[in-house]
Amino acid sequence: MKKVHVLFPLIAMILFGGYWWNYNKQYEAEQEAKKERDRQALVAKREKEAQDRELAIKLAIEKQAEQRREREIREAKRQKEREDRQTAREARERADRERQKLRRQAELLDQDIVKETEAVAKLEERKQYLLAEEGFLQEYVRKAESNEGGITEVIQRIAAAEAARAAAAAEAAQASSRRNS
Repeated sequence: MKKVHVLFPLIAMILFGGYWWNYNKQYEAEQEAKKERDRQALVAKREKEAQDRELAIKLAIEKQAEQRREREIREAKRQKEREDRQTAREARERADRERQKLRRQAELLDQDIVKETEAVAKLEERKQYLLAEEGFLQEYVRKAESNEGGITEVIQRIAAAEAARAAAAAEAAQASSRRNS
């Protein structure tokens, strides 16, 4: 039984070794062929890359020249647009300054109109007041002149009433001094 355990694995190992060696020979030949194919493909690839690179350089130089021309055209166009915008901006700013100047002048004139209108209204009001006062004073003078006689009569009555009150006070003082005596 012990021989079986050693013998079968040994036979299997010898068979496997033969198979492996045969496989390894073919594998190495395939690997060499593959390396040669890869090397030839790499050489062909590098040659194609060199040709493509030369073509790309030529195309890049042409493209660069074309882009340079386009850039110069764009730059000239942009410069003209900038100049046009600057001219338009300056015209707009001049127009804005002129508009602001005219607006300030209009505001000043409006303020002057308001001030003068207020002054005229105040003068008109003052005139109406003075005319009313003049009318009142003329009426007052007319009434005062017509009442002058009445005022003199009233003053005389007041003087008489004052004399009567003074006499009554003197009489009352005498009567009270009589009673006290």
